[in-house]
Amino acid sequence: MLLMLLLVIFVILIFLLVTWAYSYNRLTLGICKSSRHLVGKVVIVTGGNAGIGYETAKDLADRGARVIIACRNEVRGISARDSIIKATGNNDVHYRNLDLASLKSVKKFADDFLKTENRLHILINNAGVFASENVKTEDGLLLGTQVNHFGPFLLTSLLLPLLKSSAPSRIINVSSIAYAKCEMDLDNLNAEKENEKSYQKINLYGMSKLCNILMAVELSHRLKDTGVTANSLHPGLVRTDILYDINVFGFQLILPLVKLFTKSAWEGAQTSIYLAVSPEVDEISGKYFVDCRVKKTVKRNGYDLELAHKLWELSEKYVGLKTYHL
Repeated sequence: MLLMLLLVIFVILIFLLVTWAYSYNRLTLGICKSSRHLVGKVVIVTGGNAGIGYETAKDLADRGARVIIACRNEVRGISARDSIIKATGNNDVHYRNLDLASLKSVKKFADDFLKTENRLHILINNAGVFASENVKTEDGLLLGTQVNHFGPFLLTSLLLPLLKSSAPSRIINVSSIAYAKCEMDLDNLNAEKENEKSYQKINLYGMSKLCNILMAVELSHRLKDTGVTANSLHPGLVRTDILYDINVFGFQLILPLVKLFTKSAWEGAQTSIYLAVSPEVDEISGKYFVDCRVKKTVKRNGYDLELAHKLWELSEKYVGLKTYHL
């Protein structure tokens, strides 16, 4: 009898805890409330064909921006473009091919963009890959780190002159809270120290996401007084196919419960949209945001200027980019 009573109490406590956690999660959800229009503004959203990238691109198109969806899959890119045009009535939405796993593709995209566009006001480095295996790209770089960091780093570097000449402009890096669980090692960005047994894809993924934060920090320093800001963000745990790719022990068993605390793609896009349009962040740069709010402290030395500078110089070497004079 006592055991049954204890079990009932335990179930009630769990129910109350889950209810409280769910309520807190919904109450603290960040929503962009700015109604600022973007008529005359030019925007690039990498990975704008699906998930939070798609919702971000659609919102900015709805505000009147000229939106470039940059992704590697032509069919999905064109489909997303057509869907956004239909939903917003904005015909100035376009697809351009970009494969972040190929430095050649990044250079071609940037070269073509600079030849055909004379303005760029918002660059959203949204595309990424979750916890990839220990495989190298055609450039000899770790796939996950190249897609999540080296590719966006090169793209941003090549587009910086146009961003500066179009100021005020904004650079936005979509990071992840996974950065807080990694062991940062600048000598292991390309998995130089790893073998088949030692490779931990979650750790390398976290490192690439910390790189997103540090890149924005370094950019904020280099772009001081230019009218160009750079910030990073964690979109939250979003209901996407990535959830089904998480192989942490027991995670798939509790996935139905986890989904109670996840965001829709629209909700996950809100901080990206906030950083793209809100007047509240006009003068803010080099910060990390969660739920449309800046985080004053960041783990793993995420606000460390010296570490950010070292990462920048190292990244230049990895992508074959000569020292960039801003």
